[in-house]
Amino acid sequence: MPSPKRSPSTAPRSGRHADLVVDLVDRQRRVRIGQSWLVGLVRRALVAEGIQAAEVSVLLVDDRRIARVHDEWMGDATATDVITFDLSAPAGAPDSDGVLRGDIVVSTETAARMAPQVGWTARSETAYYVVHGILHLTGHDDLAPGPRQVMRRRERTLMASLGLPLPPRGKGEAKPATPRPAPAKRSRR
Repeated sequence: MPSPKRSPSTAPRSGRHADLVVDLVDRQRRVRIGQSWLVGLVRRALVAEGIQAAEVSVLLVDDRRIARVHDEWMGDATATDVITFDLSAPAGAPDSDGVLRGDIVVSTETAARMAPQVGWTARSETAYYVVHGILHLTGHDDLAPGPRQVMRRRERTLMASLGLPLPPRGKGEAKPATPRPAPAKRSRR
């Protein structure tokens, strides 16, 4: 995925916890998110998932920008809530160093639109999307009913352990998009 250009006023906030590196780039104006709070949330979620080494980037965008990413990587020009890119080398591959790597792109505009419909704040909805993305990076899937139920249970457990409200989701909820980019595209990162 292309790396966004960074200006001094929007430089990423980084956080470290042992070998956990989290970069946050905020390219939206819709939802006020404490950047250090969100970086800490990502680190705590990774630790809760048993991850010891990671390089994770979170990009907060509006619907227009996520629609462009969605179109480029999945051929769907519509806005979505979260897109997760697993950039880790497969286990056993020659360049596999055991570090979880990934990008999570979140539309805070979608979060702001969905939050009133499910009865909580845009900040909580954004955190839910980030947790969902982290679970995709750690191997969870929501394409089939069985794995989706497992993932939903883990979302609730993880969010509770992080001190977040439980996701107010029921049957028929939308499934976030989770592409794995082609190796040739990784070099554009």
